[in-house]
Amino acid sequence: MRPLVLVIQNEVDDPVALVGQWINEAGVDVEVIHAYLGETVPTSLPAQFSGAITLGGYMGANDDIEFPWLVDERSLMKDLIANDIPFFGICLGGQLLATAVDGKVGPTPVPEIGVASFRVTDDAAQDSVFGYLAGREVIAAEWHKDYITDLPQEAVVLAGNDVCPVQAFRIGENIYGVQFHPEIDAKIFSAWAATDDELANLDNAIDQACVNVAAAEAELIKTWKPAFQAWAQLVKDQQAKAL
Repeated sequence: MRPLVLVIQNEVDDPVALVGQWINEAGVDVEVIHAYLGETVPTSLPAQFSGAITLGGYMGANDDIEFPWLVDERSLMKDLIANDIPFFGICLGGQLLATAVDGKVGPTPVPEIGVASFRVTDDAAQDSVFGYLAGREVIAAEWHKDYITDLPQEAVVLAGNDVCPVQAFRIGENIYGVQFHPEIDAKIFSAWAATDDELANLDNAIDQACVNVAAAEAELIKTWKPAFQAWAQLVKDQQAKAL
């Protein structure tokens, strides 16, 4: 039986997309909970799953009153952390992971929209997911106005830049959070640009950002597909341990 990953989708236009394709190619299936439609988010991982992913969203990581399912997502993350079960939090998902371990998230002085570059730390060399990128300057698609400002000492920062010092981090051995959007392609990014007035209208560069993401798409896939296929192996290892 192929291992199964639970995916929490927080808004309609941020699906698992490329990440789902990549881990599927690596032998892992996904089941999506559409939290924005009111589907129930479990507070602990059901037995049939060997990992979980939480996706992005326009809401903030601290907006629990307006979006009460975020409380349940955080509880799910705490369960995954306690058992070191493979997890990947993307953008909002990474920020929620930070708050689940008493980190802090706040407005970034400079929102990142489009293609951004950052450095993967030399210390990531032994990391199961980011090790092949250790010490390298890489690019990723970004769209965020909040960022992680503080993490507990046990968190390992894996990548960052001057604008956003925490672009990727790990808790334990199998729990990951990132600020960027590896899951999206140029079509999804352009759809966001057409509908998100708040960020898209910050300046007049959004059209160029769309062009840049489209031009970088092949490199983005080449960079991040191996990371998620390496993470898929952690999921397969988790299933094997549970059998």
